[in-house]
Amino acid sequence: MMHKKVFLEEKICPVCKRPFKWRKKWEKNWDNVRYCSKKCRRNK
Repeated sequence: MMHKKVFLEEKICPVCKRPFKWRKKWEKNWDNVRYCSKKCRRNK
């Protein structure tokens, strides 16, 4: 059975300027997520 991908919220990482999408692991914390990765968080 095929599942449609629902629209996922997107933000732009201030370090690499690339868009990144909402992930399940950020579900409870999405408002505070600013960086797309740990690497970008370190390089702020």
